[in-house]
Amino acid sequence: MVARLGYNSNITASNLSLGLDQFGLSPGVTYYHKSGLYLDATAYWSREYSPSLYLTVPSFGFLKSIKKWTLNLEYSHYFYSFSDSTYNTPYTNTINLSNFFEVKPFLFRLDYSLYFGEKTVNRITPAVMLNLEKKNWLGMKRVLLYPTFSLLFGDESWQNSQYIPYTTDPTEIRDRIRNKLPLFYLETNNYSEFGILNYSVSLPLSISLNNWTFLLSYTYNFPQALPNEQLVLTNSGYLSFSVIRYFNFKSHSSLIDFYKFYK
Repeated sequence: MVARLGYNSNITASNLSLGLDQFGLSPGVTYYHKSGLYLDATAYWSREYSPSLYLTVPSFGFLKSIKKWTLNLEYSHYFYSFSDSTYNTPYTNTINLSNFFEVKPFLFRLDYSLYFGEKTVNRITPAVMLNLEKKNWLGMKRVLLYPTFSLLFGDESWQNSQYIPYTTDPTEIRDRIRNKLPLFYLETNNYSEFGILNYSVSLPLSISLNNWTFLLSYTYNFPQALPNEQLVLTNSGYLSFSVIRYFNFKSHSSLIDFYKFYK
């Protein structure tokens, strides 16, 4: 069993995943069975929302390692608890497939996520990590620094609306005003695009002491608008910190070792 408490500083994810500002605290717990099956529950808390505990995500999945390749399949459901309807929450479910392949000192990762609910979108995230590890150093069980570069591909559907003048001729404009006719009409275009949504670089530092792990990470995002998408996006960085406690009910568990390394 793994218990954790995470903190994220302010980051806006307008079209990257759920469309929420991700900051605040996120407690969670995961139970791993030796078969590879696991159950997880994570909550998200922030004073910026009402109620502060605005999202709860239960998940279940399967984790399997074969030599240098690891496969992780997971389903999650999002329970929102907003007290009003001002927040857009079109996605309430996720199916995620993650692949890890180790070629020391690199770790290559490829994720596919299907978000669905009122809308359905796809997300593909390739990433490469450089693992710099030091064991039994200065009283610490392990220190791991793994700079990471990742891309986020995805699709989105939306509408762009604008008012178009019926005419630009001054005489015709006066005639329309005289006859109380509208000067503009509303034009709506539907779009569905696939492309790069984000580039990101991160610098996570993991320190392990007995059954505790402390993870500090800084991530900087370069969000990208899809073609014809009318979004004003700015680059942003955020800091995250997690405290993780492991409770191992067996003498040895490869699943726990995997979690310590990759999470």
